[in-house]
Amino acid sequence: MLLTPGQAGDNPQLLPLLAAHKLQDATPFRLLADKAYSHPSTRIELRSRRIKHTIPERSDQIHRRNAKGSAGDRPPAFDPAIYRERNTVERGFNRLKHWRGIATRYDKYATTFLGGVLLTAIVTFHRIHN
Repeated sequence: MLLTPGQAGDNPQLLPLLAAHKLQDATPFRLLADKAYSHPSTRIELRSRRIKHTIPERSDQIHRRNAKGSAGDRPPAFDPAIYRERNTVERGFNRLKHWRGIATRYDKYATTFLGGVLLTAIVTFHRIHN
């Protein structure tokens, strides 16, 4: 987990998170992400790292590609059946938000809040798997 300011976007943290994941686990995986990660530079980087991904295309990107006509690129591959599995991520965030201290962020310091989120994630994981 990486902690960012509330106003920071999700996409800039993807590459540092992938780098941290690679240090821990080198097994291949598929990245399921929402439209916030649908930037062309993100897709290029994922392809260069040979990470399979399922990310829907934003409507403005579809319109821009269609406006170019035959000069536009192919649409990126997208499998709706695989993307349906992304709801597990949203359910995980929902479980974390059941903890009042996490949902309202009472902690003054980022380190304390991150520790609380990690503790909550560990407890939630063990409740589900035991």
